[in-house]
Amino acid sequence: MRVSVRRLALYPLFAAQRRGALLSPFLHQISPRSRTLFSETGVWEKDYRTETRRKVEEWWHPRIMAQWRKDKKFYVLSMFPYPSGRLHMGHVRVYTISDTIGHFQKMRGHQVLNPMGWDAFGLPAENAAIERGLDPEDWTKSNIQSMREQLDTLGLCFNWDREVTTCLPDYYRWTQYLFIKLFEAGLAYQKEAVVNWDPVDQTVLADEQVDENGHSWRSGALVEQKLLTQWFIKTTNYAKPLLDALQDLPEWYGVKAMQANWIGECTGCYFDFKLKVNGKETGETLSAYSSSPETVYGAAYLAILPSHRLLHGSSSVRSALQEAFQPGRDSLTDITAHNLFTGREVPLVISHKETFDDYLDTVVGVPDCNEEDLSVARALNLSWTSVLKTHEDGTQTLINSEEFSGLTREQAFNSITQKAKEQKVGGYLTSSKLRDWLISRQRYWGTPIPVVHCGSCGPVAVPEEELPVTLPKLPSITGKGASPLEAAHDWVNCKCPRCKGPARRETDTMDTFVDSAWYYFRYTDPHNAYRPFERHLADHWLPVDVYIGGKEHAVMHLYYARFLCHFCKDQGLVAHREPFRKLLVQGLIKGQTFKLAGSGQYLKREEINFTGTCCVQLEGVTWEKMSKSKHNGLDPQDVVQQYGVDTVRLYILYAAPPEQDILWNAKTDALAGVLRWQSRLWQLVTKLRAARQLGDVPNPRLLKKKELAEAKKIWENKNYAIQEVTTHFTEDFLFNAAISRLMGLTNTLSVSVLSYTLKDSTVQKVLSHQLFLYNLLPRSQTSPCLCQVKQPLSPILQHGGDVLQQSWPTVDPEYLEVPDFVELSVLINNKSCGMVTVPVQVSKDTSRVQQLVLESPVGQKFLSERNIKRAILSPRTALINFLVDE
Repeated sequence: MRVSVRRLALYPLFAAQRRGALLSPFLHQISPRSRTLFSETGVWEKDYRTETRRKVEEWWHPRIMAQWRKDKKFYVLSMFPYPSGRLHMGHVRVYTISDTIGHFQKMRGHQVLNPMGWDAFGLPAENAAIERGLDPEDWTKSNIQSMREQLDTLGLCFNWDREVTTCLPDYYRWTQYLFIKLFEAGLAYQKEAVVNWDPVDQTVLADEQVDENGHSWRSGALVEQKLLTQWFIKTTNYAKPLLDALQDLPEWYGVKAMQANWIGECTGCYFDFKLKVNGKETGETLSAYSSSPETVYGAAYLAILPSHRLLHGSSSVRSALQEAFQPGRDSLTDITAHNLFTGREVPLVISHKETFDDYLDTVVGVPDCNEEDLSVARALNLSWTSVLKTHEDGTQTLINSEEFSGLTREQAFNSITQKAKEQKVGGYLTSSKLRDWLISRQRYWGTPIPVVHCGSCGPVAVPEEELPVTLPKLPSITGKGASPLEAAHDWVNCKCPRCKGPARRETDTMDTFVDSAWYYFRYTDPHNAYRPFERHLADHWLPVDVYIGGKEHAVMHLYYARFLCHFCKDQGLVAHREPFRKLLVQGLIKGQTFKLAGSGQYLKREEINFTGTCCVQLEGVTWEKMSKSKHNGLDPQDVVQQYGVDTVRLYILYAAPPEQDILWNAKTDALAGVLRWQSRLWQLVTKLRAARQLGDVPNPRLLKKKELAEAKKIWENKNYAIQEVTTHFTEDFLFNAAISRLMGLTNTLSVSVLSYTLKDSTVQKVLSHQLFLYNLLPRSQTSPCLCQVKQPLSPILQHGGDVLQQSWPTVDPEYLEVPDFVELSVLINNKSCGMVTVPVQVSKDTSRVQQLVLESPVGQKFLSERNIKRAILSPRTALINFLVDE
């Protein structure tokens, strides 16, 4: 830590002492029977035992919850859970983090929004209902009630008045509203597609829900390929804006790179073509990818894969394609494709390839810029127009490209894609690896897609005034065959909103990722019955200041949520394009697993003899994500019952940085250290209370020189702790480092508290600041402790001294005074050899500090004739260590 001569003069205790002033005396003694301590009896217990923890929490928990409710906004959001019925330790971790950040910002004077809701649609509830013969709605609501009670027992102060539940009509009405907005904008569409089919769960899966071995992410079944008519959202139109916007966001623990990789390099675009057979339009539109959009006037053909839907589905050109198809070679067909941008026609070719680049199944062939395209065109004897002219300096310009002729390729790239977008025939920059979002699910328990199918009008959106399209009640759900909604005949058969003729409702429901793509908006205005949210409320709260959740959602959920926010911005619904400012990903909590050798069977810990005489051969002892099937799970309520809420919350924050996994082992890990720290703090207050009952008045004049230096050290440690903890809670979220800093301050106080507590109030004031810092972590324990130290501290207490209303402490101005010079300790091979004063401006520059040390008397004496291998300048303390040859 750096030392300043000026700081010593500014230190208030010493300045007051020189003026002969006395610090405020103790006002009066707190009664040992005061009921404001922690329990109905009010008796202070000297030791912080398990029973004491329980009494403390029972007394203070309702008071803490009651005061949770300033003008600067701070929106902290944790990913809402699926209501499975039971919390697991992962839930405890993510919501402890969000609750702690929320309290920290509240203590700083912010108006905090920390809401909670339920991602309540989806397969697990439907499958559970089928197994038990229950209604999924009843099952889901009972689970929500159970989990909400569990969250309350953990002392989590959510804004429950803003609770949302995605399976309730007052929520999914607006999911349907947003779908209709997408549909009207041409971004929600239906087409035949080869999809991943889960034969067990009887539904379509997105590509991301299939593992690398081709198995379903949920059921584990081997996924089949089926050709089905499905609903898609054209997220590819937003690929480039979503990619570019990542540059303006702070680092997201590697998630930005994952998002960028998911999107891919947006160097090409799709163009729309109308298909013709023998010169007659079929009414079908085909989108084809061009990796060089600026050369689109030089297209020679359109190529599709042999697996393309046009060859296998219900397309009107299917028979013509099948007649022309010759396996193993490029096949020229009688079908032509009319380019809606250039107005030119090109033939449709069935490629001999099994795949194109990445996920493409339709590409534009341009011989001018691709050797392979040139080879195909020549082999099929196709004609094309040359569109590139190469100049002597190597630059290329366009020719035979109408008004774009004469432009450089870069200029033409921008102009052509922009005009195609304006004409709504393509042009949106995207990558070859990105697909549109498939949202159809052939299950019951999901948001109904608000579309009816009319024989005359085609697909028609349900009018907004008729929303929500609610789920019908079904006598039973089998989960087999067609969508369960097909069985609701009275619900399915309806009238077309446009022509009033007979029509049928869409029986697919939406992927639950659609529900969670906009829930952060609804929290800002959860009870609005007229629109999904008021813009001024969303604009006030958004973007989310800190978004907390598992890294497993780093691709799909975040991508979809960002897409929908971009879309809402373009629709004028919100001012912000990006929904989340900072992302905080948290790791897993893992338990030890024991596998039986050979079989892979998981064993319970109690089934194993650890004395060395065990006859069971173990395959290995590993750490894995907690689950019942692996016998390594922990019930949060059992853990809380054993250790108390405060201790569990502290442990979760202290055991590891948020993004790292926690390996839970109560016998050997950080839990013991947390318990010792809690007891040490309790003992500090107990000693202070005992000293105060003697009735002595502190008198700084009685401090000896050594004690004066100790008081200054405590004062500086306090300011350093405030500075460091504040930084950890606002910038890097290293809660474990923040707690370590507070533990260090406790150690400093523990050493000093007995030596001169009665002479100086510095210890008491610093202890109170430590408790203010500690208060955002285990608030039940802090509250009674603050009640004990608050009376002599009235000048620094706010809100009438209410311990639950204290603000976050700030660093004393005197501490922030930047010194002109810093005194550095000089070490040689880790042994101290003196001090050197250097200007503060260069105190972090290793080479400058090394030079100044070598020029100083210390350096001349100890280093002038030594071979210096390395100089290490500490980033945290005023210290430089020279490693030299002995």
